[in-house]
Amino acid sequence: MAEVPIPTCRWGIITTGLISSWFVADLVAPRSDAKARHVIQAIGSSSLDKSKGFAAKYLKDAASAHDPALYGSYAEVYSDPNVDCVYIGSPHGFHKRDCLAAIAAGKNILCEKAFTINAREAREVFDAAKQKGVYIAEAMWLRHRPMVTELRRLLYEDNVIGEVFRTASDFQMYLDMAGLPSTSRYKDIDLGAGSLLDIGIYALTWAILTLEPKAPAQREMPKIMAAQSFVDGIEVTTSVVLHYPSSGRQGIVSSTTERKNGASQIVATIDGTNGFVEVEGSAPSHPRSFTVYPKWTGDEKPQGKKYDFDRPQQGFIYEADNTALDLAAGRKESPVMPWSETIRVMEIMDEIRRQGGTKYSVDAA
Repeated sequence: MAEVPIPTCRWGIITTGLISSWFVADLVAPRSDAKARHVIQAIGSSSLDKSKGFAAKYLKDAASAHDPALYGSYAEVYSDPNVDCVYIGSPHGFHKRDCLAAIAAGKNILCEKAFTINAREAREVFDAAKQKGVYIAEAMWLRHRPMVTELRRLLYEDNVIGEVFRTASDFQMYLDMAGLPSTSRYKDIDLGAGSLLDIGIYALTWAILTLEPKAPAQREMPKIMAAQSFVDGIEVTTSVVLHYPSSGRQGIVSSTTERKNGASQIVATIDGTNGFVEVEGSAPSHPRSFTVYPKWTGDEKPQGKKYDFDRPQQGFIYEADNTALDLAAGRKESPVMPWSETIRVMEIMDEIRRQGGTKYSVDAA
């Protein structure tokens, strides 16, 4: 029987910042388990020099690297007929603008999280994509990881810790707000500044992934209790309790830009009636492993079974593979992160901000 060839996806990369560098580095790294072939077809930035510098730094040593078209604008990437899908790595305050421009050009899109500033913007982007008939998905890479698939299987098929009743996740990242320049996106309220949309979304995602056993389309909206703290008008700390009325499960979600975390930590804890799980990594966005423990009843921590998912790539390759497979199958939405789920997460964060007091200019639009 002839081997079915894997699909090829030719990517146009928008912006040349840190998140785009991680994405590109993952795509061009050698691997033996590829589900798709990825080609960096084009790179667009605010200047041609930035695109040239990005390609020289991140593509020069890649054995599989293709010489991409280098552009000094985003529009040139959108109009490049050889680009199959655009990866948008701009700050979330620009996502609506960049998505609508790419959609207008008829391009498929994988857009970084947070997908937009609020749920209203997300609906506007999805409506435009539906009218144009293009694929678009939020690049919440946690949801695509094999680690998450295995963890959810253990929790809700094998019931390894009994009935799940609580998850806690905290994302810490220190920013010297007083020392940042006034031009920093971290201080620009119009660009969605604050810990919640930038890093808190990862802690929130851990709660959603481990407390909700059903498929995205069947998941309930939790009750939300939230508080936020501010420095110079910018939200720096968010604390949230999620409560699921149908099951009684609770999520404890928090984020702060006022504290630096260590290089290795427990990034999420899932509690069940017969045991618990600790997810290990450098941050909730960068998990490496998880350990399943029996119920802790004595003085000493019990022995657990570790599941290690550490590998050279950071983990962007999984969402890229799934995007390529979606496009090859003719899908317009990701089954892993469908449009309705992106909107639901944005609605949860809208409510957290409403209770906490964070208001962006686009909220009133």
